[in-house]
Amino acid sequence: MRRVEFSVFIMFLFAAGAAQGQSADSRGDEQYQAVRQQETATNFPLGLYDSLSEIGMELQLGVTNVYQQNVHGGLSTHRRAGRFSGSYDLELSADMEKLAGIENGSVYVLTEGVWSKSAGIDEPAVGSFFGVNGDARDRRAMDVTELWYEHAFLGGACRIRLGKMDLTGGFEHHNCPVAFDCSNFANDETTQFLNNALINNPTIPFPDYGLGVGVHYGPDEVWYVSAAVADAQADIRETGFGTAFHEEDYLFCIFETGITPQLRSINGPLQGAYRLGMWYDPQDKERFSDGRARRDDTGFYLTFDQMLCKENNDPEDGQGFAAFGRYGWASSKVNEVTNFFSAGFQYQGLLPERDLDVLALGFARGVFSDEAATFTDDYESVWELYYSARLSGSLAVSPSIQYVHNPGADGAAADALVMGARLQMNF
Repeated sequence: MRRVEFSVFIMFLFAAGAAQGQSADSRGDEQYQAVRQQETATNFPLGLYDSLSEIGMELQLGVTNVYQQNVHGGLSTHRRAGRFSGSYDLELSADMEKLAGIENGSVYVLTEGVWSKSAGIDEPAVGSFFGVNGDARDRRAMDVTELWYEHAFLGGACRIRLGKMDLTGGFEHHNCPVAFDCSNFANDETTQFLNNALINNPTIPFPDYGLGVGVHYGPDEVWYVSAAVADAQADIRETGFGTAFHEEDYLFCIFETGITPQLRSINGPLQGAYRLGMWYDPQDKERFSDGRARRDDTGFYLTFDQMLCKENNDPEDGQGFAAFGRYGWASSKVNEVTNFFSAGFQYQGLLPERDLDVLALGFARGVFSDEAATFTDDYESVWELYYSARLSGSLAVSPSIQYVHNPGADGAAADALVMGARLQMNF
């Protein structure tokens, strides 16, 4: 989408939202309120969602547009490359018992496309190591990035997933995203933070989306354990069979265990999730000290998120104050980021009559290996503040501000101030 078209579109949305809001306030229009609450804008299209639901299938199309500009510091405040980026996600879920009579089975397919001309403003303007736009990638019309089958055993306590998958997509336990390196409040670049350091832990060398097997076991509502094995040489653009079966037998392994307790409060239980994980990467990696190959790399990570207070006792209402954090360690001999931590807060429903809006602040710092000659400074730090304004159940606009300290940790770029906005719509 061209810059002029995007700007006009944004102004139109705000104007339409304001006009509709005034109309609804003055007339008490019930139909308008219903549109504000529906999760999709169109029922895609002509009732297709309802028709698919009857046979056990769910379809969702999400479209994300991001505009960012480096307004101070960095490498340049004048380069326009990468300021605009956009992507879509087409998801299909199928209940195999309804669809084909396979009890406790389900299928998930994710198709993605990107229309950005470049992978964000980092290289031309900011110089960040982590990346200020987790949604920006090189242009691709369509890729089937995930295609897996999941089967539940032991009354749903044990689940096995097989196919092409994103390991960071995770399982759910007690309505919490877990396994692997997940977070309730810092895990999705289309709805939460945009900076990569506040999406996943950079000390974990997650492979690209590829063939793998994952197992999740949660015998009760509090404790769980998960493990996965995946093709370490996977390429998101391919099926995965070429690298999984016809090249080196490198299998990335990851293990996680955790608890999902609920704290007591006057407004009902406060949900939390506390996770500990370890990973193993068998691939040859070049040692920074002498250039020799080293195999069998390992590391560990911690992550948590916790609701701290709620505005009411409705279990379906997420309004309230919450916190999250991450830590990760990897060997400094072969990994550029050897220590990492992040933390932040979010408040949903801070403003009156804006129950679905979210205000969030996050901080992240990655400490670089002393043995890697690429860096002249020890670390890169990131602050990000965003406000997600829910214009309707299917449409949100999120302005954001990022401050990047020591971009790239090489002395070439000054501290950068990045401003931007994200438009997310579900059809």
